[in-house]
Amino acid sequence: VQLQASGGGLVQAGGSLRLSCTASKISAIGTMGWYRQAPGKQREFVAVSSSGGSTNYGDSVAGRFTISRDSNKNTVYLQMNSLKPEDTAVYYCNVGMIQLGRPQRNYWGQGTQVTVSS
Repeated sequence: VQLQASGGGLVQAGGSLRLSCTASKISAIGTMGWYRQAPGKQREFVAVSSSGGSTNYGDSVAGRFTISRDSNKNTVYLQMNSLKPEDTAVYYCNVGMIQLGRPQRNYWGQGTQVTVSS
């Protein structure tokens, strides 16, 4: 399984960015989501999209970020609006591979840096 994330960068507070993550060499995808890790902090849940279409968000991003997925392209997106300096972090995509009779196996992307200046 390979995950390729892109879309990070430097943006001013109040701006927007869109992250994308494409999975390849994977047979069946379950959940697709995003986590982030700021310097000196633990990795934090950001958002997740289930294979059935439901979504869930971390409290700190709810109402500002939107997760979506294109199943035909095995790609998950994270639209980030109204960005704040505290959103600065390395963002990691997480994709679950469905395994019959067993919990899905989760894979991590390489991370993409998002920096929000004040």
